[in-house]
Amino acid sequence: MGKIKNIGVLTSGGDAPGMNAAIRAVVRAAIYNGCNAYGIYYGYEGLVNGDIRRLESHDVSNIIQRGGTILKTARCKEFREAEGRAKAYEQIKKFNLDGLVVIGGDGTFSGARELCQEYDVHIVGIPGTIDNDLYGTDYTIGYDTAVNTVVEAVDKIRDTASAHNRLFFIEVMGRDAGFIALRSAVATGAEAVLVPEIQTDVNDLDKYLEHDYKPHKSSGIVIVAEGDKSGGAYMIAEQIAERHPEYDVRVTVLGHIQRGGSPSAFDRVTASTLGVAAVDALLDNQTSIMVGIMNKDIVHVPFNKAIKNSKPLNHNLLGLTEVLSI
Repeated sequence: MGKIKNIGVLTSGGDAPGMNAAIRAVVRAAIYNGCNAYGIYYGYEGLVNGDIRRLESHDVSNIIQRGGTILKTARCKEFREAEGRAKAYEQIKKFNLDGLVVIGGDGTFSGARELCQEYDVHIVGIPGTIDNDLYGTDYTIGYDTAVNTVVEAVDKIRDTASAHNRLFFIEVMGRDAGFIALRSAVATGAEAVLVPEIQTDVNDLDKYLEHDYKPHKSSGIVIVAEGDKSGGAYMIAEQIAERHPEYDVRVTVLGHIQRGGSPSAFDRVTASTLGVAAVDALLDNQTSIMVGIMNKDIVHVPFNKAIKNSKPLNHNLLGLTEVLSI
């Protein structure tokens, strides 16, 4: 096991369903391997301020099914500066932490990489973000649950859309990535999907609505990622309504309901698997890496690669939306 005896765990950035399952796995895997586990509260802010306490196995009982994070999460401007990271390192030494597991997304890993570069700290990351936009892993914790939440909401909206012959533009999360939008569009049978990765041409959407939608359908669903270059669901809906006053256009923004809720079985298993893998990586003296899942296998991805590289959309799913929207 080398020098690793005390392992700290924190959650940072936006919360994602399944984070608690990952915390549970890290704590129990640490204890199983003869280590002490420490919870760091409020992310990097807690690391800077020393909001840290030891966790036993019973402290993480009955949390695998809960959304959010028992360790809380917060943005920390202080940690972005060298002085803040110096304070964090002092707390790491004070609590004799030999390794850290950080659960979060791009910003979380960027902070961890900086700390690793400046100090002799062992840090392993677990991808926890509903956006599923981290390079080097097929799935991030929370993505599956978020998609299921969107699907459940859209199914209900389609019922009322059909009853009133309405065209709904539904905005989902995804400021820089369209993974939630694309997968939920296929799952709900949406007529169209707009994502940040592809420039939206309102004329193309208008052409589809005029020639494919209007002659055959009386109601419809268009899924819009919040970061779509069109300006979001309200803006694109307004343009379509101006061009087609005969349409009864409505907009629904699903917002933060996508972050909450009990994690799906898939997210619970993924989080548990990655939590144990993160502890194993620390015990193997790995550092400055993310543990991910590629083709059902555990992989170790350097923070540099996970942060710098863009994860491409599945173009097969993009093709499916076009084929199945007729």
